[in-house]
Amino acid sequence: MTRRIESHEIAGPAGRLEALLEEPHDREPWCSAVVCHPHPQFGGTLHNKVVYRLARGLRRAGLAVLRFNYRGVGRSQGEYGHLEGEIEDTRAALAWQRARYPTLPYALAGFSFGARVITRLGCETGGARFLLAAGFPTSMGAAEYLERCATPKIFVQSTHDQYGPRPALEAAFLRWAAPKRIVWIEAADHFFSGGLEALEEQVAAVAAEL
Repeated sequence: MTRRIESHEIAGPAGRLEALLEEPHDREPWCSAVVCHPHPQFGGTLHNKVVYRLARGLRRAGLAVLRFNYRGVGRSQGEYGHLEGEIEDTRAALAWQRARYPTLPYALAGFSFGARVITRLGCETGGARFLLAAGFPTSMGAAEYLERCATPKIFVQSTHDQYGPRPALEAAFLRWAAPKRIVWIEAADHFFSGGLEALEEQVAAVAAEL
């Protein structure tokens, strides 16, 4: 699929942030999204295969998608911010994306650690069309903020996620505020091994409905 892609440097709270912006190849975007990568201390980057699939699925659904590297990753400046810093990086990336597309609604998406980042930020600020959390890591501890979060939330999870096992996610999901939805992807592990195509298809389908 042909991509309309641009490289950017975004002013972040700890220095510049390396970013890639992609637009749908066949139409004007109806929504914009920021997509966040997994844990920066365990090899997470904007080029992570799950992040790439999230971005491509969203773009197929007609969204303009911004991926970026947190502080200290790739060409982004700064050092690891212990989640709080990465949330602030995402806030800066979202502000840039909204200035680029001021008339469009916006969404936030993220994988693993990035799912924590976008749900924290999205529930704090409100206003997003939806939050899409892939591989939500229940192993990072409770997420009580989701119990008060009225923003539409979609959780896309592998059936064999070792960091967000199905029983743990389903139990937590019961406590989280509506509107909410879980989409299960048949896959071998947290990284959606064997299920990346299905992940992309489901992301494209869900985003097109919203």
